[in-house]
Amino acid sequence: MVPRYARPAMTAIWEPEARYRIWFEIEAHAAVKMGEMGTVPEAAGKALWDWWATNPKVDVEAIDAKEAILKHDVIAFLDWVAEQVGPEARFMHQGMTSSDVLDTTLNVQLVRAADILLADLDDLLAAIKRRAMEHKYTPSIGRSHGIHAEPVTFGLKLAEAYAEFARAKKRLIAAREEIATCAISGAVGTFANVDPAVEVYVAEQMGLEIEPVSTQVIPRDRHAMFFATLGVIASSIERVAVEVRHLQRTEVLEAEEYFSPGQKGSSAMPHKRNPVLTENLTGQARIIRSYAMPAMENVALWHERDISHSSVERFIGPDATITLDFALARLTGVIDKLLVYPERMQKNLDRMGGLVHSQRVLLALTQAGLSRDTSYRLVQRNAMKVWESDGQLSLMELLKADEEVTAALTDAQIEEKFNLDYHFKHVDTIFERVFAD
Repeated sequence: MVPRYARPAMTAIWEPEARYRIWFEIEAHAAVKMGEMGTVPEAAGKALWDWWATNPKVDVEAIDAKEAILKHDVIAFLDWVAEQVGPEARFMHQGMTSSDVLDTTLNVQLVRAADILLADLDDLLAAIKRRAMEHKYTPSIGRSHGIHAEPVTFGLKLAEAYAEFARAKKRLIAAREEIATCAISGAVGTFANVDPAVEVYVAEQMGLEIEPVSTQVIPRDRHAMFFATLGVIASSIERVAVEVRHLQRTEVLEAEEYFSPGQKGSSAMPHKRNPVLTENLTGQARIIRSYAMPAMENVALWHERDISHSSVERFIGPDATITLDFALARLTGVIDKLLVYPERMQKNLDRMGGLVHSQRVLLALTQAGLSRDTSYRLVQRNAMKVWESDGQLSLMELLKADEEVTAALTDAQIEEKFNLDYHFKHVDTIFERVFAD
């Protein structure tokens, strides 16, 4: 985790003290249920929670010092708690294994992280929707292969982003549900020394579902899907970021990141206004995506368990969620403050002498009785003259001067094919589909 790209609420989930607090809750809940069942004295669970009610500080340094000697993090934690609570603490962890605590804790953390990410997505969706409505009918040029194609609206570009992040939210909800499981099943997952009722109770108390079968670890296909989902969301962030970066190019300049008073774009060139935020988002997306592969490689563990996944998850759990949280918040800010230049959009739209209307003329000629091949040839030969003139010539005027074209279409019919509004007649329909909620 790089502090530069971290926000406090998400970072707090992964702090050592937060992790140890979740460990304690799992152990204490298990002790309470075991007390109810007579496996351990009821006083054990009460003693744990009575101590916890004093809101004690978890001494991370003391626990880490024990681990340095014991070489086992869970035992170090249990020993430290025992020193604080007293004799009753010996009944903690009865029949349990370290993975019961570690895996359930990781899933609690991922669920809490998902909740923050879902809130981030809501904020982003709100920002995109507001700007989409603002520019619903702002004409812009649609590009394929980076080349002028046909007219769109800037609102439609934003509607595309909204629909994509709405899908991202659905995927994350599903990933959250899939990761929200608890395992308190003991060594190799057979419940030989801990009753399944303990798992049910702990799951309820921690807001999780039980893991149907857990070997000794919660199956890592769940985690693979979770991190893959984060990777897909990161890719969507990058798609929007790349669009903004292209639109901010000097030759295009249809939109740009907000440039705040006092901001400097270059140490050498005072005139520069660079798309640094969206370039940064592109880089962050690469990092977040990179965590999906090791999560998938964690699925194949030896037999009932090994710990080859453990070190991986100590990296990717915090890093992927913290970075994505930051990226979503940053993109929300970019969209919210994005500087949009409708006049420049119109200028670019008009730049190539009406070439963007070529398909309408092609279709009109076929409907007038010409073959498609002949129609294409007639439009293309005039279009290429406009292209080679760098937009100085007018496609409409060239078509009007082409006797083969005018033999099929009147001047009025040709002019009608250059009506920009024609391309926007279904914008309402698209917006109704996207923003139906």
